[in-house]
Amino acid sequence: MDIPSKYDARKAENHWYDYWTEHEYFYSVPDEREPYTIVIPPPNVTGVLHMGHMMNATLQDVLIRRARLMGKNACWVPGMDHASIATEAKVVAKLKAEGIDKSDLSREEFLKHAWEWTDEYGGVILEQLKKLGCSCDWHRTKFTMDDDMYKSVIKVFVDLFNKGLIYRGHRMVNWDPEAQTTLSDEEVIYEEKQGLLYYLSYPIEGSSEKVTIATTRPETILGDTAICINPNDVRFRHLKGKSAIVPICGRVVPIIEDGYVDMEFGTGCLKITPAHDVNDKALGEKHNLETIDIFNADATLNSFGLHYEGKDRFVVRKEITEELEEKGFLVKTENYVNKVGTSERTKAVIEPRLSDQWFLKMEELAQPALTAVLETEEVKFFPKKFDNTYRHWMENIRDWNISRQLWWGQQIPAYYYGDGQDDFVVAETKEKALKKANEKIAGQSTGSFDGSSSDVPGGATALGNSAAPGITGAIPTVHDADAAGYLKRKSAKILKLEDLRQDEDALDTWFSSWLWPISVFNGILDPDNKEINYYYPTNDLVTGPDIIFFWVARMIVSGYEFRHERPFQNVYFTGLVRDKQRRKMSKSLGNSPDALKLIEAYGADGVRVGLLLSSAAGNDLMFDEDLCQQGKNFANKIWNGFRLVKGWEVSNLPQPEASKLGIAWYTAKFYQTLAEIEDHFGKYRISDALMAIYKLVWDDYSSWLLEIIKPDYQKPIDKTTYEAVIQLFEQNLKLLHPFMPFLTEEVWQHITERSPAEALVVSEWPKAQKVGTDLINEFEFASEVVSGVRNIRKEKNIPMKEALELFVLDEEKNEKKWDVVIGKLTNLSKILYVDASVDGALSFRVKSNEYFIPISGAIDVEAEIKKIEEELKYTKGFLNFVQKKLSNERFVNHAPEQVIDMERKKQADAEAKIETLEKSLGSLK
Repeated sequence: MDIPSKYDARKAENHWYDYWTEHEYFYSVPDEREPYTIVIPPPNVTGVLHMGHMMNATLQDVLIRRARLMGKNACWVPGMDHASIATEAKVVAKLKAEGIDKSDLSREEFLKHAWEWTDEYGGVILEQLKKLGCSCDWHRTKFTMDDDMYKSVIKVFVDLFNKGLIYRGHRMVNWDPEAQTTLSDEEVIYEEKQGLLYYLSYPIEGSSEKVTIATTRPETILGDTAICINPNDVRFRHLKGKSAIVPICGRVVPIIEDGYVDMEFGTGCLKITPAHDVNDKALGEKHNLETIDIFNADATLNSFGLHYEGKDRFVVRKEITEELEEKGFLVKTENYVNKVGTSERTKAVIEPRLSDQWFLKMEELAQPALTAVLETEEVKFFPKKFDNTYRHWMENIRDWNISRQLWWGQQIPAYYYGDGQDDFVVAETKEKALKKANEKIAGQSTGSFDGSSSDVPGGATALGNSAAPGITGAIPTVHDADAAGYLKRKSAKILKLEDLRQDEDALDTWFSSWLWPISVFNGILDPDNKEINYYYPTNDLVTGPDIIFFWVARMIVSGYEFRHERPFQNVYFTGLVRDKQRRKMSKSLGNSPDALKLIEAYGADGVRVGLLLSSAAGNDLMFDEDLCQQGKNFANKIWNGFRLVKGWEVSNLPQPEASKLGIAWYTAKFYQTLAEIEDHFGKYRISDALMAIYKLVWDDYSSWLLEIIKPDYQKPIDKTTYEAVIQLFEQNLKLLHPFMPFLTEEVWQHITERSPAEALVVSEWPKAQKVGTDLINEFEFASEVVSGVRNIRKEKNIPMKEALELFVLDEEKNEKKWDVVIGKLTNLSKILYVDASVDGALSFRVKSNEYFIPISGAIDVEAEIKKIEEELKYTKGFLNFVQKKLSNERFVNHAPEQVIDMERKKQADAEAKIETLEKSLGSLK
């Protein structure tokens, strides 16, 4: 086959990815093989490929391709997350640019726009993953808004509600005023920010006295409903039972006492704003205070903001400060560093807000997931250090706010039919909700049932979970056919579909993705289907530690709740990709390279290698484009080595002894490295596994083996050696394939004609063999001898074509069989063993052996003597300097032990060098 002079990465990548997909090598269905399953962390549908995605996806592809080579039924499920906040924000922005306001649209109209946007722009990242070489089963691509995925989420909500684990409550929540939705605690990022502490004076009603409070948010005084003092604070006891007047709005508020107040903070007096602080809310409930919400959903002030109505909170902060100062209420300000909560998605400052929301009780659900990681280790984390992070969060878990004030997402399946607090039902469909609502009303209109009443039509059975609060006994099920007559007899209203109003909120995106390993195999809707029973639990999850709470922990929770077993066996946490200055990559810093341009410049394999060479598990990757160049250079090295071998003429010649030894040594070295690689994979040290292969191919194969077996110039190679080296090269390609799929497949297919069944992507991973270390150790010694001779040639500018003699003072009694290899690699005319040092020769040592190379005629002896004498003089001076330091008692008594050890090592090295130089000098003279 014609082999191009250069490896064309782009051509190879396009060709072989099409070839792989055409022959469905990535396609997986349940069969008799052992399954190996990975579910991709679903990227946002809005996303494009960035460095973090590339590293994460490359690691997954390495694992899945290796499993495929090992004969397992490898299944990598791709997909996307609907990303409710991010997607809705993009759709709203697009509509705004077209002059359309979301508030002018119905939900159905908005969702039509959202789906149009998703169809047009969504899924770009999946196509980009193909460019990287990801071998996903694209037939299985899932989207969290797919019909079956949507239904799975709804079914789970209903199930958890029926178990009493989901409840609706009026709570203080994290409000994102930009996205205009609530966020869970895990979606709030706390950042230290420099701000001000404002000291404000409040007049005491009916007195000229004033009380001063300190606040970081002067705009919220318009929502104040009390001033609180500590009952043990003697400074303010005289204020007990009195009232204060809130500046600007003039509201009279009580002065209350509570031990919660920190007497050391600020002035010791606390303004209470129950609507806008979680701790103030608790005090408000305890002391029955009024709650006044001064903000609109977008964090502008409402009518309680008086003349600031309609203005943004931060604008009001500045303006109200000026007004307070003008009117004499502002006492002073101080610089103050405060922890401010910001939205993980929009970066907006979070506003505590009272709202009716849906919550999932987590404490009970978390227990099996806690046990699985920290006690039984059914789920293992790599690196293990993340166990402690997981423990802290799971042991301090709070109820999960699962509702979002958004339209893009799974709509909460709660249906309201009246104005009462409990006038709602939860059901998977509106039709089921109608039936449940009528049953609930029937139960409420008849009071208590014993389950055998003649009023119950059709001998219906009880529905305990439909009972309204305060109702005891059994509640009858009203069959559709009997409902009208039954309810008419009980004088209850018969509801129709149009009487039901579904909750407007959508569920948190994570409430769909926590089911991902189950729902992608339809394990919620059809829990005993063939696929879920075969592929679940999955094997490995590769993800970032930044979503250990959002996603990893919750998937483990859902796995035990809905399948009663772990969702995956191992979790491999990647690090964050940072630049050379250790900064996190971001668009704002402009330090995040375009992933596709990197692939274009260095090839997909070059980028993959560049990323993995520095991505130790759990440690941040300091990305440097030079790493991608290193990966590209490695690809070229393999390609050129392949062309070299294929360019040799093959003949039926006897196999040279050097080639025989070289093949035997490299075979042993290969299997030794294979064992090392398997150990790295077992510990999820993927970058270490690559480095072991890199060294094997670059150093052992290319730099040593090919040089050992290379035929003389324009001479043929013997067939035995050629076939052996091709076989070893194919073994190399199998190890390399998970890391460099395109290059290896291109080379593999150039070696010989292959059928689709013989493609590298579905070949066989090398099997471990017992390794004898004698050959490896012997070669290690021989290679040091080769290096010694080569160093002398380099230092003395002796050309390789000039044959040298080597004399050996053999103290080690090594195998002389390696002399043929040493001689070939260094162009020695002869190797002789002697009993004494050789005069007039340059020498070097390997362990106890001493080697001599006569240099008469090869070098200028006088110049060499002068050079050695100068080096000897310098080294003796250096030794004298070190010895003086070590003879200084003050230095020895006060310097750290490691410093003294370093100086002693310098002394020993200098003494050894002086001995060698003096011997070389003596032999020359």
